Amino acid sequence: MTGQLDLPRTTVETTLGGGRARGTQVGGVTLWRGIPYAAPPVGELRFRAPEPPEPWTGTLDATRFGPIPPQEVSRKLADPGAGIQLDEDCLSINVTTPAGARDGRLPVMVYIYGGSNTSGSSALDLYDGSALARDGNVVIVSFNYRLGALGFLDFSGYTTARQAFDTNLGLRDQIAALEWVRDNIAAFGGDPGNVTIFGESAGGSAVAALLASPRARGLFHRAIAQSPAIATTYEPQRARAVAAEFLDILDVCEDHAAEVLRGIPAAEFVAAADELKQRVLRATPGAMAFGHVLDDILPERPLDVLSSGRAATVPLLIGTTDREGALFGRGPEVIPTTIPSIERMLARTDPARRDAVTAAYRGYPGRPAAIDLGGDVMFWQPSIEAASGHSTLAPTFMYRYDYAPRMLRLLRMGATHATDLPAVFGTLDSRAAKVLTSVGGRRDLAAVSQRMRQHWTSFAREGTPGPDWPRYDTSARRTKIFDVEDRVDHDPRAARRLAWSGYQTYR
Repeated sequence: MTGQLDLPRTTVETTLGGGRARGTQVGGVTLWRGIPYAAPPVGELRFRAPEPPEPWTGTLDATRFGPIPPQEVSRKLADPGAGIQLDEDCLSINVTTPAGARDGRLPVMVYIYGGSNTSGSSALDLYDGSALARDGNVVIVSFNYRLGALGFLDFSGYTTARQAFDTNLGLRDQIAALEWVRDNIAAFGGDPGNVTIFGESAGGSAVAALLASPRARGLFHRAIAQSPAIATTYEPQRARAVAAEFLDILDVCEDHAAEVLRGIPAAEFVAAADELKQRVLRATPGAMAFGHVLDDILPERPLDVLSSGRAATVPLLIGTTDREGALFGRGPEVIPTTIPSIERMLARTDPARRDAVTAAYRGYPGRPAAIDLGGDVMFWQPSIEAASGHSTLAPTFMYRYDYAPRMLRLLRMGATHATDLPAVFGTLDSRAAKVLTSVGGRRDLAAVSQRMRQHWTSFAREGTPGPDWPRYDTSARRTKIFDVEDRVDHDPRAARRLAWSGYQTYR
């Protein structure tokens, strides 16, 4: 646990379906790390749906994180920590509980990390669930799932008698992790009948997919989607065309794909991922290279299901940051934030809709307006559609995160994508939080964090974030705004919402 590695520790054992596991008690919480929730997805299980793990003998040492999925690791803000290895054998789960919680009745919160489906892991200090568990009296679960080509490309078109390829492997991993929670979390003091899933960015998109997946029904009872890119699920024809593009980058002949893909080192898949992302973005701005595909576990697009009020009937808390696109305007283009890519994207809609959208962003085609437009079309606009539809089905709560420490204001970024994570987790000593508050703002961030954590854990416990946060509906569209002083706004940015009305995102 970040910042507490030198505190006195005691070991704690529990019995699971697979065997006994030994965790560590430290700083008011008990930690279990690196417990396998599925068999290693290697060899014949590469590109296949997850299988149950083999039971183990003796007591499993669950005091360290397991290996993280193969990816390009950034050591600036997302360092997974010393000693953490990258390996395809990465399907492990972690549990954090308040110390002494063993009665099987605490609310459970299962976090799904983001990272464009190509990076991320449950080992990041940013996602340490200790403050949430300790202060909110909840059980926090996190886990790893497959990424990139190993988790989010559709190679099913190359299936042969000797080699089959399953689809949506990352999503199938997430469902397997939730099944593990259902079967095992009572041993840690958690209530399998009160499970909240929450995730940010690609993790938020996963939350939307799980809400739409018939296979996931009954595995969770509340959902929190933070900055989800919901409109990023594609038809098999498009997904297989992207897979073919990936084979071209690897210089693999399609006729021999089945026999070759099993033997390619994971590092080669990782190296080819960036090139694929750039090719896809150039061809179809607003689309993602690595995303969900329509198949047997996800038969409809999550945005269609949510916006029409047909998702799982569970309370939903959903929102975005103030300026989602600002994070993506300072490096290689990941979402459409430049004028050429935005104009190519808008060319796919009718001219009147294009004019309405651009007119809603004062200063367009200036760079700041373009960045806001790109962030809105990827994150905010689909979230509004999803919240509007789901509010007719179940209690729905909308938010916007506006708090920006001084550094973000000096950089003219504002509260941008992922800057809400230290507040949600209370990880003020994480590497990311220290950078964000390097020129001030730690006290305000701590106060915002305390309020957000209270709302998040109240939602997990009761299905409502508290009496001062009204439900969202399509008449008032009341939205919680988090800042130095929180407030509730009615239909914030109504002009932008109306401008996007009827816009068809890329499919």
